[in-house]
Amino acid sequence: MTGTVYKSTGSFYSVKTENNEFFECRIKGKFRMKGIKSTNPIAVGDVVDFELDETTDETVGQIHNIHDRKNYIVRKSVNLSKQTHIIASNIDVVFLLITINNPPTTTSFIDRFLVTAEAYGIEAILVFNKIDTFDEAMLDEQLYLQHIYSEIGYKCLRISSTEKKGIEQLKEMMIGKTSMFSGHSGVGKSTLVNALEPNLNLKTKHISEQSKQGQHTTTFAEMYDLSFDAKIIDTPGIKGFGIVDMESAEISDYFPEFFKLKDQCKFNNCLHKEEPHCAVKEALENDKIAWSRYNSYLKILEGDEEHYRQDVYNDDRIASDETRKS
Repeated sequence: MTGTVYKSTGSFYSVKTENNEFFECRIKGKFRMKGIKSTNPIAVGDVVDFELDETTDETVGQIHNIHDRKNYIVRKSVNLSKQTHIIASNIDVVFLLITINNPPTTTSFIDRFLVTAEAYGIEAILVFNKIDTFDEAMLDEQLYLQHIYSEIGYKCLRISSTEKKGIEQLKEMMIGKTSMFSGHSGVGKSTLVNALEPNLNLKTKHISEQSKQGQHTTTFAEMYDLSFDAKIIDTPGIKGFGIVDMESAEISDYFPEFFKLKDQCKFNNCLHKEEPHCAVKEALENDKIAWSRYNSYLKILEGDEEHYRQDVYNDDRIASDETRKS
């Protein structure tokens, strides 16, 4: 039998067949022997082959084959530095939910996520959520970020799940596609899914006032069929986003505004750091490239392993201001 993985708990997988039947499945041990350095060899969105084992009281499927993935979103496992974690696979579009202050989403986090989406050929759309909570300073911050990413070519949406603002526009972008929602804990992923499809009634929690961080409400990635011909993968909140398996020379290719200028650099292998006659650095000095983007690039290039876990957006702004003054 063949089906799509709708939920992964790490030990059990909920698989939906073409006949719309769900089966609880386990993974055959041999998958763990193939040298896959991933904490989860099977991810939500995977198409798998399985056989039913009806020798026990309850019918359980045994997954024995994973079909080739057209793409996937992967990050470093935060607790196991030498391993990776595949968040989801076979995605048409990923929506990165961004909040300004409750909790804050850093530009470094946004850029690491976008670089990974670019590398694996997945369209990424930025969703600025909770716009109903903005004061004037937060609105300025949000519009500033929207300007940066719109100029690069990324689609941006402004959403309020509680006031249903921007929901219909979001739906139109999801029709006929498998979408994924991602972002920090507390940015409102589950609340937004509920606004799109109230009958799902996913659990939600409020932001912790003490830490300004979200509390995990989604424990495992899970896919849902929506009533308007769309599929959504809701994912657990992630604190940091570690880049996986990228060579130094290719990283700038995943910054679209850098890639456009690549052939104007003097050297074909320009890393846009110390090299003379670098078109990227010239554009940076002329404010045609955002300093926050260049800072993110340098951090990824330098392999700042710890930074992706604890970055704060204000640090980027301070560094940017200091660079401008010098």
